[in-house]
Amino acid sequence: MVRVRNAPAGRRRRKKVLKRAKGFRQARSKLYKHAQQFTERAALYSWRDRRRRKRDFRRLWITRISAAAKVNGISYSKLIAGLRKANLSLDRKMLADLAISDEPTFQKLTKIAKEKLNLI
Repeated sequence: MVRVRNAPAGRRRRKKVLKRAKGFRQARSKLYKHAQQFTERAALYSWRDRRRRKRDFRRLWITRISAAAKVNGISYSKLIAGLRKANLSLDRKMLADLAISDEPTFQKLTKIAKEKLNLI
C-alpha cells in the first residue's frame, strides 16, 4: 500500500492562516500555531465589532442631532416626536447630516416639529 501524505493540502491550509495573519506583530504572523490562535480571535472581534459599529454610529448621530436641536431651542426627544407627528420620516443619519452640513434646513425641521407639538 502506498503511503499517502497530506503535504499539498497541509501547506495550503497553513499558508491560508499565515496570509490572514499578515500585519500581526512578531510570532503572531510568523508561526503557524500562534497565527492560528490570533486569527481566530481576530475573527471573533471583527464579528462582534461589525454589530457594534451600528450601535456606535447611531449614538453619534443622536448626539449630533441633540446638540443641534438644543441650539434651536428644542430637546432631542421632542424633535423626534414632532417630526413623527408631522409624518416626516427622516432617519437619524440624515438628520445628523442636515444638522452639520445644512443648518437652515435643520432649523426649518425644528420649526415644523415645534408647530406640531404646539411649542411655538
